Amino acid sequence: MPAPAPAPSAPAPPPPPPAGSAVADEGEPPPPADVTAAAEAVRQRAIQHSTEQTRTYPCTACGGELEFDIAAQRLKCPHCGVEQDIIEDAGRVVAEQDLQAALHALQTGMLSRSDQLIEGEKEIVCQNCGGHTTFVGSLTATRCPYCATPIQRDDIQDAPTRLAVDGVLPFQVDEKAAEESIQKWIHSRWFAPNAFKKYHETGSFTSIYTAYFTYDADTVSQYTGRRGDTYTTGTGDNKRTETRWRHVNGQVANLFDDMTVLANDGLDRKKVTALEPWPTELTKAYSAEYKAGHLARTYDHDVQECFGEARGRMENEIRSTVRRDIGGDKQEIHQLHTQWRGLTYKHLLLPVWLLTVIFEGRPFQVFINGVTGEVQGQRPWSKLKIAIAVVVAVIVAIILITVFNSDSSSTST
Repeated sequence: MPAPAPAPSAPAPPPPPPAGSAVADEGEPPPPADVTAAAEAVRQRAIQHSTEQTRTYPCTACGGELEFDIAAQRLKCPHCGVEQDIIEDAGRVVAEQDLQAALHALQTGMLSRSDQLIEGEKEIVCQNCGGHTTFVGSLTATRCPYCATPIQRDDIQDAPTRLAVDGVLPFQVDEKAAEESIQKWIHSRWFAPNAFKKYHETGSFTSIYTAYFTYDADTVSQYTGRRGDTYTTGTGDNKRTETRWRHVNGQVANLFDDMTVLANDGLDRKKVTALEPWPTELTKAYSAEYKAGHLARTYDHDVQECFGEARGRMENEIRSTVRRDIGGDKQEIHQLHTQWRGLTYKHLLLPVWLLTVIFEGRPFQVFINGVTGEVQGQRPWSKLKIAIAVVVAVIVAIILITVFNSDSSSTST
């Protein structure tokens, strides 16, 4: 029999908000009573194990562990079926944060760099069965390998020197639908090895909340350059295409909203990026309860590192806007000056179903957008199937050539 979970300790005072997050004005009224009551209800429902710095959600009916049920969009006990509403986000909103303030906090050391709290491993003792569970790197939510109790690591998620999670996009695609999408995707890869298609036997399939930063910006750009209009001149052998150039200048505006950047390592960035667009308008205010029963990671790359990628993508879009504004058949941009205004960010957890298959010693990953169902992934190629296809193609070509030559000979005769 597993040892009973210890009684919850008295709730500790909340940590100070991390530097760089939005700070209320001194004259701002206190939070509504329903928000305070919701927070207190969650503290009473979740058992926070102070010695291990972890959190679980025991079922009050049978003693099992509650999980976030995707179909019901509620906490649900997989043993007795009891359901409870998500209450931790009651009355809260997903707020944009000041990017300049966060960057300043990182540069001055008020916030830690991305790797300072997630290096190495942390071993904890499961408070349900006594087994040992290891959190590696940026993993913040997992299951006990012995009793399957969902466990959340709080020391990183609540660390005052790391940026708080602003919102979570809950899973909408449940496990059954995800498995159907995976099967359809894999079986449509004709040249994948048959062994790879037996992923049920050789693969790991799990739901995971990945860490993202989203960025907003309002930009105004002044440019100078040249517009080229092509025309045809001459006749006959002297006919040629030339370009008539003229100098231009102008101003364009771009508004960027929720540009998403993955903040985790260990995933195929190209494939994960192809899962976009994310419906971030459906994001809920952060609640740890959404992670119950699912894996989750904190960020490996901080808001400054991820902004480098976001800014590069924004600058490419600005240049495309300038070229459209210049018009003509060809465009040259000589000078471009951009004013960046309204720079904000959000730290979000976005849902991904991840299939990892080890084939011939190499890992292959297949991803499913946990909201839209978009599938992107890697697959190996079967050398045998490719060789057979080549042989078949050669045989078909020989037959067609033989038939064609035979018909030609008959016609001549």
